[in-house]
Amino acid sequence: MRVISLRGLKKFWERPEGRDSESPLRVWIKEARGAHWKGPHDVKSQYRTASILKSGRVVFNIGGNKFRLVTVVFYDVQIVFIRFIGTHAQYDQIDAQEV
Repeated sequence: MRVISLRGLKKFWERPEGRDSESPLRVWIKEARGAHWKGPHDVKSQYRTASILKSGRVVFNIGGNKFRLVTVVFYDVQIVFIRFIGTHAQYDQIDAQEV
């Protein structure tokens, strides 16, 4: 998979509330880049706690569910767009279908 918009992840882990996220996010980036997801079932088989939403949205639990990563996955062209990264409290303030 090609992961788009890594800048936001880097900005997040440089902030005080995201400092514990760098290592688990780097692991997720490496795993996502090595993945070849053909559909949501492939994501769920690799990440059992991922939440599959409508319109290709997938929410990943990062760092033992301390952080939430919202993505849009285009399986046909093998691209993952980062839409949001934040703490659980920050995630609760957004609509994952709209970010």
